[in-house]
Amino acid sequence: MQEVDDEPLFAERAAGIDIAKAEVMVTIRVPSDSGSGRRQQETRSFRAVRKDLLTLADWLRCWQVSRVGMEATGDYWKPVYFLLEREGFDCHLYHAAKVKALPGRPKTDKLDSVWLAKITERGTVPPSFVPPEEIRRLRTHTRYRRHLTQVCAAEKQRVEKLLEDAHLKLSSVISDIHGVSGRDMMAAIIAGERDPKVLAQKARARMRRKIGQLEEALDCSFFTEQHAFVLHMMLANIDHLTAQISQLTVRIAALCEPYLRQIEQISAIPGHGIITAQDVIGEIGTDMTVFPTGAHLASWAKWVPQVTASGGKRKGSNATGRGNPYLSAAVGEAVVNAGRTATFPGAKYHRLCKRMPKRKAQRAIGNSLFRTYHDLLSDPAAEYADLGAGYYEQKMNTHRQIRNHVRAIERLGAKVTVQTPDPATGELTTLAS
Repeated sequence: MQEVDDEPLFAERAAGIDIAKAEVMVTIRVPSDSGSGRRQQETRSFRAVRKDLLTLADWLRCWQVSRVGMEATGDYWKPVYFLLEREGFDCHLYHAAKVKALPGRPKTDKLDSVWLAKITERGTVPPSFVPPEEIRRLRTHTRYRRHLTQVCAAEKQRVEKLLEDAHLKLSSVISDIHGVSGRDMMAAIIAGERDPKVLAQKARARMRRKIGQLEEALDCSFFTEQHAFVLHMMLANIDHLTAQISQLTVRIAALCEPYLRQIEQISAIPGHGIITAQDVIGEIGTDMTVFPTGAHLASWAKWVPQVTASGGKRKGSNATGRGNPYLSAAVGEAVVNAGRTATFPGAKYHRLCKRMPKRKAQRAIGNSLFRTYHDLLSDPAAEYADLGAGYYEQKMNTHRQIRNHVRAIERLGAKVTVQTPDPATGELTTLAS
C-alpha cells in the first residue's frame, strides 16, 4: 500500500452559510489549535438584518476567515452576499442543484451550513457568476424595463381582443392599431363618435389609401359604453407604461456612460441595437476574464445543447437547460432580427434552416453571437466586420473549383500543391487539397 499526500485545501479558513428568509446559519472551519492536521468548527445563527449581518462579518474577521460560501436560495442570498462582499470577503455563490447533500445524510440548517463550509474549503463546486456592483445596478433597470415592455405588449393585445369583442376589425386593416391613426380613431370612439365615415377620416399619410376598408372595419353597431370605459382604461395604462419605459431608458443611458465603447461594439452586430446591447451588458458585464473563452460564455448562458451519451448512444432530448431568461430574451430577439438581414448571420441562419428546424438554427446563431460578444468585449479596440451575405457561397465555389481541378490532375497521376496569396501580405500559403 502506497502512502500519498492529501490534496491541500483551497481555503484554510472558510465559512458556509445556510440562508433563510429571517435568519442565517453560519459554520466556520479553521485549522485546529492542536496542530495535528485536524479541523475545528463552530456554528452560530444570525438574523437576516443589517445589524446582525455586520456582527457576522466581525465574527468572521476574528477567525480570519477568507472565503465564504452560500447557496442561491431565492433572492434571500442577495443581502447577505452583497454586505459581506462590501466588507471585503471572498464570497462564493453555489447553484442549489450542485450542492445537494449526499443521500442518507440528515437535513437540517446546521448540517447544511457545515456541508457548505466543507464545499468552500475544498473547492469542490465552482461558484456562480455574480457581476460587480455597477453592473448589478444597470441590470436592475434593464430587467425592469423588459418587464414593463412585456406588460405593455400584453395590454396592447388586450386592446385588440376588446375591439374584436366589439366587432371592430381595425387590426385587420391597420398593422399597428397603436400608431397615430389608430390612436386617433380609438380616442374618437371613446369620446362618443360612432359614424364610420368620420372615424375613417382620422387616417393619415399612407393609411388614407384604405378609407373604404376602414369605413367597413369601424362599424360601431356592437360597440357599447362598457367597451368605451374599459378601452379608455387600457389606453391610459398603455400611456402610463410607455412613459415609465421612456424614463427608464433615460436612466439606463446615464448608467451606461462608462460602457459606451462596449455598447458601440455590440450594437454594430447585425440584429442588435442600443437597447439589446444595454441588456446584454447588464447581464454578462464587460469583464470577460470571468469566462475563459466564448464557448464558456455560451455554455453559462445555456445556449449549448447538453449531450448525454451512454454506450455510444445519445440519451434524452439534448436540451440546453434553463439559463438566464433575460439574457436569452435579448439574444433571441437579436437572432430573429439578424435572420431578416442580408448579412453573414442572416445568410448562415437561412443556410442552417435548410437542414434543421428553425429553433435549432436560432440556437446555433445565438451560440455564435456569444462567442462574438466574448471576442469584442475582450478587446476594446476590436470592431465587428461583417463577412457579407455571399461569404459562404463565394468560399464554397472557390474551394470547390480548386478541389475539382486538383482531383482531375491527380487522376492523371500527378502530384499537385496549391498555393494561394494572402490578400494582406502577399505571402503564399499552401492550401490543403
